Amino acid sequence: MDIDDRKQKILEMININGKVKVNELSEKFGISEVTVRIDLADLEAKGLLSRVHGGAVSSYKPYYNMNFNQRLEEKKDEKKRIAKKVAEFVKENDTIMFNSGTTTLLVYRMLPLNMNISIVTNSVAIALEAAGNPNYNVILLGGYVNSKYQFTYGNDFKNQLENYYADKLILSVDGINSSGVLSTYYNREAAVSRQMMSQSGLSIIVADQTKIGRTAFTKISDLSSDDTVVTNETAPSDDINSLRTFTDNIILV
Repeated sequence: MDIDDRKQKILEMININGKVKVNELSEKFGISEVTVRIDLADLEAKGLLSRVHGGAVSSYKPYYNMNFNQRLEEKKDEKKRIAKKVAEFVKENDTIMFNSGTTTLLVYRMLPLNMNISIVTNSVAIALEAAGNPNYNVILLGGYVNSKYQFTYGNDFKNQLENYYADKLILSVDGINSSGVLSTYYNREAAVSRQMMSQSGLSIIVADQTKIGRTAFTKISDLSSDDTVVTNETAPSDDINSLRTFTDNIILV
């Protein structure tokens, strides 16, 4: 296998698994770890992956630059499987908090239309869709508006949120690394998510398989034993096993 074919194979492995490890690539291709690191450095320079300690993960730069509707189409089938499972947690007369995200929007769309629930959210998209259902009591938290990703944030948001407590929080994140750190690309969204977690009885973390083992820009919180994580069964098994040391409540769909 020549160098270009090897690099292409590395990219295919990352696209499937979300990450690769230097020692595993060395063994698979019969080359030194130094040579693997040279390959990864070249692919990183081209913007095709991001190196991390011991390996590399897929580059989120294209995803980061997408608007909300473009993101909604990414990994949509995987997100729908997550959403269908999470919707089963919602019961009659629950108060549910949703943060902003494409997966949380899909969870909302899976809820029974005839169920009486209260929804508290900073997601403009969820609030607009939910407002048309007379069975739903919908509260859109005010504040500054991020128009590209359709969420509210800021001091007004924080002050208003302090008035509410939810039975369950459906929380979308951009990364859950093997150390149990929940993270997001948006520092303003991180504070929103932390406050929602502190004011909810149960936090249900939704993340498709590409976000498992990843660390995004800003830390939200550490995963706790009371949290539930719902992700895809194709998520990296090593990372899932690491997460089980923080919580037993991991659901693969």
